[in-house]
Amino acid sequence: MTTPPLPPPALSDYGEACLTTSPVNRMMAEYAVDFRDGIDINLGVGYVNEATLPREGIRQGLDAVLADPDRYRAALNYGGPTGSANLTGSFRQWYLQHGPEGVDEALLDERHLLIGPNGATSLLESLALLLQRGIVIVADPLYYIYCDVLQRAGFELLAIPEDAEGLSADGLLQAIEALGDRVAEISFVYVVTVHNPTATVMSNRRRRQIVDIVSDLSRRLDRRIPLVADRAYEDLIHDESLERPRSMMADDAIGIVYEIGTVSKIIAPALRIGYVVAPAGPLISALTQRTSDAGFSAPLITQEISSWLLDHLVAEQVQRVNDGYRHKAQVVGEELRRRLGPYLQNLTGGQAGFYYYLSFESIDTTLNSPFHRYLTRTTGDRAIDAVGQLLQPRVIYIPGEFCAHPTGQLASVGQRQLRLSYGFEELEQISAAIGYMAEACTWATSR
Repeated sequence: MTTPPLPPPALSDYGEACLTTSPVNRMMAEYAVDFRDGIDINLGVGYVNEATLPREGIRQGLDAVLADPDRYRAALNYGGPTGSANLTGSFRQWYLQHGPEGVDEALLDERHLLIGPNGATSLLESLALLLQRGIVIVADPLYYIYCDVLQRAGFELLAIPEDAEGLSADGLLQAIEALGDRVAEISFVYVVTVHNPTATVMSNRRRRQIVDIVSDLSRRLDRRIPLVADRAYEDLIHDESLERPRSMMADDAIGIVYEIGTVSKIIAPALRIGYVVAPAGPLISALTQRTSDAGFSAPLITQEISSWLLDHLVAEQVQRVNDGYRHKAQVVGEELRRRLGPYLQNLTGGQAGFYYYLSFESIDTTLNSPFHRYLTRTTGDRAIDAVGQLLQPRVIYIPGEFCAHPTGQLASVGQRQLRLSYGFEELEQISAAIGYMAEACTWATSR
């Protein structure tokens, strides 16, 4: 007699939500199976350029840490949940010497600096676990990776379209009023100061406006609404004509701003070092315990290496990285305007980070659109898809449909948009990819 199989383990609501992978994860996983290095071109991945990674500096940092056990105590052991004292001290000096405008000793003295367990993403994920479920206000187009996390965790997104200065202040005020009694359900506000996917650099005027709006909302609701400022790309502002960014903490009179940053973009993602500068209170205490629960701390050895790098090499490293991305941004921007200009309605980016965000007049960029099928070589026309038995080079990008909120004001516009990364691939491959995109536009419009 056959015993029937036992049912699977019971999952939490979050566990059930995790059974449905995000569209971007599905797309990238499919390509990863047969991606051909040197042939296919990945403009979708948000990886930093390999040439920017300070391999020799990291080697020097490791040697220095291991050679000085008095300063870098127990560097190969477990760390504490607030982070290495060396690293928090190094970040403090970085903020004062090279960080955003408006930060001084007095401001940092009244705040807590916490190192996350596994990069900045782990701190963002912790907020999704610790804050009461409700409405999260975000910019549209969305930072799709974190917004997917929020939705799986049970939050409702209220997406406010961007303008040239960042998340619209007028749009934010209008959305708050339109909520009516549901305004009490707002959990927190999340902004990316150099936005992903659009690479829009939030102006200092807009930063002050948003702090003022969320402060007024907090007073109205008689509770502090966290304003989470994700500055992941802010150290990569490479357009020297732009104003120096101002920390939102500088205009925070009531203790609502939580500024989250990382060394992933300026040094190396593999170090997995992210931090939050936060006001005193229950949330930073809960974040500290959450860090302990997630594994005590980030690896202490990478914390100490990061501290050494911040103390000795980071200014030179950031300059070198930004010089490289500035050059790539200029070349790629010229190529996009020259070869895709007739098809484009709008183009943002190229001033910071390593993204351009393209809005086409009429070209559909969604999965399985003619444009997408041309670039993935799935048209069914062998003359387009292959040479003999070998597939032509494929081009991967992030479709705007993944970035625009599906029920927001930009849902239809998002079907004509895409994000292009000029970070990972070299200029020769990026130029070739833009040429293939121009061919895809021609083919799509001829259908």
